[in-house]
Amino acid sequence: MNTPVSLRSLRHGRQLLGFLILWMLTCLAHARELPDFADLAERQGAAVVNISTTQALRNGRSFPGLEDEEGLPDFLRRFVPRAPQGNTPRAEPRNEPDSRSLGSGFIISADGYVLTNAHVVDGADEIIVKLTDKRELRARLVGADARTDVALLKIDASGLPKITVGDPSKLRPGDWVIAIGSPFGFENSVTAGIVSAKGRSLPQENLVPFIQTDVAINPGNSGGPLFNMKGEVVGINSQIYSRTGGFMGLSFSIPIDLALEVQNQLRSAGRVQRGRIGVVIQEVSKDLADGFNLNRAVGALVSSVEKGSPADKAGIEQGDIILRFDNKPVQVSSDLPRLVGGTRPGSKAPVQVWRKGAARDLSVDVAELPEDKSLKLAARTPPQESSPNKLGIVVKDPGAEARRNPRMGNGGVVVSALRSAAARASEIVPGDAILALVSRGLRTDIRNAEHFNKIVTSLPAGQSVTVLVLRGDFQTFVPVRTLER
Repeated sequence: MNTPVSLRSLRHGRQLLGFLILWMLTCLAHARELPDFADLAERQGAAVVNISTTQALRNGRSFPGLEDEEGLPDFLRRFVPRAPQGNTPRAEPRNEPDSRSLGSGFIISADGYVLTNAHVVDGADEIIVKLTDKRELRARLVGADARTDVALLKIDASGLPKITVGDPSKLRPGDWVIAIGSPFGFENSVTAGIVSAKGRSLPQENLVPFIQTDVAINPGNSGGPLFNMKGEVVGINSQIYSRTGGFMGLSFSIPIDLALEVQNQLRSAGRVQRGRIGVVIQEVSKDLADGFNLNRAVGALVSSVEKGSPADKAGIEQGDIILRFDNKPVQVSSDLPRLVGGTRPGSKAPVQVWRKGAARDLSVDVAELPEDKSLKLAARTPPQESSPNKLGIVVKDPGAEARRNPRMGNGGVVVSALRSAAARASEIVPGDAILALVSRGLRTDIRNAEHFNKIVTSLPAGQSVTVLVLRGDFQTFVPVRTLER
């Protein structure tokens, strides 16, 4: 008689267990549910605009200054639409307007100020801003700053929807963000992702601490806003890493606080003033830190000082490691250009440097950074064979061609071959000139090949040595480890 009751209880127990499992799975599903982007996109989308530009055909090319697709760098392709395949640019008529660029932007004030990327409007003869209500208004370029890729536009309108500004410093890797823009001309497209990293320095773009995300960004998204989950703009979508010109999971945005600082100067003066001190710097690796007797790999290593520059006048020397600038720490080398660039020209800034195993305090009068100048590398000296040394670097005395480089001075040697794994793994290449060696914080200027080999012979085995290398017009410090035997 007890058996039916037991079976019934067992069935009830199984049902209860099933309900509990279902409830737990439901809770887990809700806990892992993606955020709702729809309300945010609906609220903020009206402040995002589409930007198109026109430019007269010049020199028979559709896009002046734009090389063939195959010649573009793989890294950081700008969002400029390519010419349709199979169409040949016409050489005549030269002044015919040509629809050239498509991008995005966003309204920062109700009276018609719009932020976008400088490369979106670069060289434009006419700029058209299209609002979400389908109005198309001609825009005036207030100013553009190529170094940060920020441009400020003005349209004649009032009562416009505008964005709310957020604080990029509060972003954390892993935070959700969304982008709204016009990829390939598809207006008000919404894409979502997370913050991958902050403070990224990119090649030749060390004035911007980029926000890296995995938000899908494609041609036409340039200049559009990056939103946090509060609906606040935290960045301007600017660049991508791509081998194809399309999205590959690496997108970079300009922090909005930096962009607003730039637009304030553009609005008031039409250009941006930045500080400069006249040094060329490089990152401090662990091996370089050991070579300069510094206990941590921090700061910015000065690889050269411009003669007569503020740094030169302040007593900053080649081989100094700048640890602080204007009372702010320099953790990595990319911190220094931002700190110097953000300093008002004409002001005096304290500088702390590491020199010969000790910290020294200096003061520098900050000058103004001039317009961009293209820098060219001089041709390398053809390599010649001679005997290797404990660094595995074959060197020779410089010939007449190398001596014509004024940066060689009265000494130095030229690298003709690399004979060790450590030397080949370094950044040194045949044709480079070696001007000095730094060991245990002490620098020795190299007079000739015989002097260089003698100094290297006296170095302990397996020690990291810092080599001052001259390549064309550029000097840089490179760590190399001596042979173990």
